[in-house]
Amino acid sequence: QNGVNPDWEKKVIEYFKEKLKENNAPKWVPSLNEVPLHYLKPNSFVKFRCMIQDMFDPEFYMGVYETVNQNTKAHVLHFGKYRDVAECGPQQELDLNSPRNTTLERQTFYCVPVPGESTWVKEAYVNANQARVSPSTSYTPSRHKRSYEDDDDMDLQPNKQKDQHAGARQAGSVGGLQWCGEPKRLETEASTGQQLNSLNFSSPFDLNFPLPGEKGPACLVKVYEDWDCFKVNDILELYGILSVDPVLSILNNDERDASALLDPMECTDTAEEQRVHSPPASLVPRIHVILAQKLQHINPLLPACLNKEESKTCKFVSSFMSELSPVRAELLGFLTHALLGDSLAAEYLILHLISTVYTRRDVLPLGKFTVNLSGCPRNSTFTEHLYRIIQHLVPASFRLQMTIENMNHLKFIPHKDYTANRLVSGLLQLPSNTSLVIDETLLEQGQLDTPADCQIHLQPQLIPPNMEEYMNSLLSAVLPSVLNKFRIYLTLLRFLEYSISDEITKAVEDDFVEMRKNDPQSITADDLHQLLVVARCLSLSAGQTTLSRERWLRAKQLESLRRTRLQQQKCVNGNEL
Repeated sequence: QNGVNPDWEKKVIEYFKEKLKENNAPKWVPSLNEVPLHYLKPNSFVKFRCMIQDMFDPEFYMGVYETVNQNTKAHVLHFGKYRDVAECGPQQELDLNSPRNTTLERQTFYCVPVPGESTWVKEAYVNANQARVSPSTSYTPSRHKRSYEDDDDMDLQPNKQKDQHAGARQAGSVGGLQWCGEPKRLETEASTGQQLNSLNFSSPFDLNFPLPGEKGPACLVKVYEDWDCFKVNDILELYGILSVDPVLSILNNDERDASALLDPMECTDTAEEQRVHSPPASLVPRIHVILAQKLQHINPLLPACLNKEESKTCKFVSSFMSELSPVRAELLGFLTHALLGDSLAAEYLILHLISTVYTRRDVLPLGKFTVNLSGCPRNSTFTEHLYRIIQHLVPASFRLQMTIENMNHLKFIPHKDYTANRLVSGLLQLPSNTSLVIDETLLEQGQLDTPADCQIHLQPQLIPPNMEEYMNSLLSAVLPSVLNKFRIYLTLLRFLEYSISDEITKAVEDDFVEMRKNDPQSITADDLHQLLVVARCLSLSAGQTTLSRERWLRAKQLESLRRTRLQQQKCVNGNEL
């Protein structure tokens, strides 16, 4: 291009926005979550469902650069947006001293697949995706051609890739700043610093997934607009340009080799930081974002956006809300069987699964409702199979087994690695609304005093001789259509608006004063807060967005039953889930 059109960027974004509004258009876009990387061509349009694990420092890139034809001396302007490597035509050379070159800024996120995403969610997205792709032959991948789910032994030695393209590297000068032969490309990323020593990539590269056993691609996501709207742990759906060019890894390696010639005082990036922030593109691909949407949830059975306005006009949501009562009754019966006949525990489990933190007041998270289930059957696989039931109901979950070994060795909280300038993930770096099941039944000595919003002592009405067979038969007895209704129910109710009228507020206050008058020790301010949370979840579970007198009395009844049961079991020791 001989001139710069300032409106081209807006036109690109508007073009893709309009195209994606067309019927089922998003389903035809290849997804990095479902399609193995070697099936996707470089510079193709892709999507990615992910969580922001870390945010790197902003980086500078050549937004506009000028090339000169060595024969005709013709000058041409190019755009560097949505690229890692600049393309130069035959006989073209980059003019680094051109006054028309423009350096711009972009933000880099390190994104990973959604931690703990349930199998049924993955399968639903795979079945919905209609993109048809075949293995790309545009370059030779540096790892075996296997899908993410089957790729247990990924090749983490990018030096092999470096050897494969040794000939291409010889065409470039030191640092990859100019290219005279093929490939005619130049790295557009203007490095903010250099390092002293070259890096050894022979050791395995840590993809920094929060949960063990997670599979799928980690991506460096380049964001050009509105990156201040996003934060760590947000779930995003991204549409952008895939960058997996092998030349990118070669240029990065050459730059590291050349950095050994620099004055150490000029180096601002450590060797470990370079290693983490510039991994091989074949292992950690880049996505240059054109469109980004923050997801409220990852349930594929529901519309992506469930805000108040759209929910009212959505026929699907309105239709489902009209049949909420039978769905709740069926779910209560299903969970009662899963909890061995305990309907009270099943009632509280439903309230827990639809609870959400709706706001924070100072350090107090309002709406949080954790449940501590004690008295679980010992010497059985009950907790394991109960978690499997929960996995079939919620979009994302994780079971944390509190063994002595895990307590001593697992990393729970993410922490900052200042040497590598990155956030090292921990087990608890999870997105909002992830169901976390903490299994304390495996503790050998002593017992952790786990604070919970409410504790329920399980009262099994039956103990099946074969727990696995019992739970399997319970799952197989539920029709897939009914199971999907349970999944929709538990996700949808989290997003309902809720309020308490002045009349009910006054009635609750009078109730509290009356209870305190009869027995000052019977209820505290914390107990009142607990009652209000139970009443809130109870109302939402019935599809009611305001608190009624009937639901308030029902909440008091449930709490009374729970406390009575705990008093009866006060002297009984039981492991806790």
